[in-house]
Order: sequence, then structure tokens, then C-alpha cells
Amino acid sequence: MNRLFCALLLLPGTAAAQVSHEDMNKSNNPLNPAIGVNVQDVYTPKLYGTDKYTNDLLLRGTMPLPPGDTIKAPQILRLTVPVSTRPEPGGGYTTGSGDLNIFDIFLLAKTSGGIELGAGPLLVMPTASNDALGSGKWQGGVAAMAIHPSPRGLLGGLLQVQGSFAGDKDRPDVASATLQPFFIHNLPDGWYMRSTGIWTYNLKNDDYFVPIGLGGGKIWKSGGTTFNLFAEPQWTVAHEGSGLPKFAVFMGLNMTLGK
Repeated sequence: MNRLFCALLLLPGTAAAQVSHEDMNKSNNPLNPAIGVNVQDVYTPKLYGTDKYTNDLLLRGTMPLPPGDTIKAPQILRLTVPVSTRPEPGGGYTTGSGDLNIFDIFLLAKTSGGIELGAGPLLVMPTASNDALGSGKWQGGVAAMAIHPSPRGLLGGLLQVQGSFAGDKDRPDVASATLQPFFIHNLPDGWYMRSTGIWTYNLKNDDYFVPIGLGGGKIWKSGGTTFNLFAEPQWTVAHEGSGLPKFAVFMGLNMTLGK
């Protein structure tokens, strides 16, 4: 994935179409009602209390749904399929599919200050191919977003709260809350700076970690597709518990189709 990312850095220079601040905000805005295809990767070479590493390749798609007779609000359906690598207790690593995550965000009216709001249910399915790659539990919860777009970029956050309600009885129950602040600062020629680390709190044992990211990306258009290539190193500035990320690199290629 690292080599692929470096190779893709050469692609934006071949793009002829200019992108506006509005195009850049749409590409980075999780509440943008457009079809999206994302390939992202979280590589964690340093964990607290161990010399092991982890990796999560995230295959993600978003689909907007128009208002209907029953549900009046427009929606954004987001599906994430992880391919994860985790250390095995006896040594070595295992790689395979993780737990599937899906949430349905209802787009609410903008506030008078231009803040975009969204909220809806989420579901985690225990689809992991190995016990080390998932919780073994069905989980349900809610997701809520608030995003303020401006010519300077985006400011906002995504909050998710979830807990297990069924699944393997031999596996422990799980419950967590995550907050992902969004700080996007637009620069000329499609470049931007970003910080989007996910703060995670385990509601069962009070473990937590708070990463702060600082990275950048490049957005360009080709035909009807907007491409968004980025990399963001993230450092954990506060934590409680072992086996949690100490340093990670979040990178990916997001493609927005049609809008």
C-alpha cells in the first residue's frame, strides 16, 4: 500500500481540470450526497506494550438515497469492508476480512450558520474470517455528524456510539464511543492540509486513545470523477491501556462520482 501511494502521487500532475474550493469541500465532506468509492489504509507500526504492528485496508463505498414517501429526508448509506492484519498469540500474523460496518445517515436541514447536520443508525456485522480480526458480536448504535464548510475548508466531526446485542456467547460483550474531528484547510491548486484522527473510548474497560493527525492531500478532476489522494501521520497524545496505537499512518484514494 505504501508503494502504491507513492506511485499515485505522480498522477495529479497529469490532470488538466482545475478544482474549486467547493469541489474540494465536496470531496472531503462525508455529508456530500454523491456516489463515492474509497480505498484507504491505516498502518500502525507502533503499539503500546508490544513490538507488533497492525494494518487495516478499508474498502468503502457511499450511496446517496433520495427522499421517499415514507422517509422524507435524503440519506447517505456507507459500507466499509476491512481487510485486516493482526498479530497471533503464538507468534506471526493473520490477515483476512474484518467485521463489516454500515451506517445510514439522514441529512438534516442546515443551521442558520451554515452547519450541515446528519444522524442515523449503524450496524456492525461479525463477518471476520478469524477471531483476531473481529469481535464476534453483532453491534448496533448511532452515528451523528456536524460539518461547517467554508472557502477555507471544513470543520466538524463524526460521533459514533455502539454496543453488542448478539453473537458468539463465548466472546466478551463490546461497547465503544468514537469521535473523529475534521479539520480541513484548503490550499491553492487542489492541495489541502488535514487532521482527522479518531478518538476511541472503550465503554467496557475505560481504555482509550486520542490521536492527533497532521497530513495533506491533493484533489483533481478527470471527466466526471473527482480524485482525492491523501496521507496523514497520526500520533497518540493520550491513552490508557496496552495494545493501542502509538503511531499510525492513514492514507488513501477517495473517488467521488458525478458531483
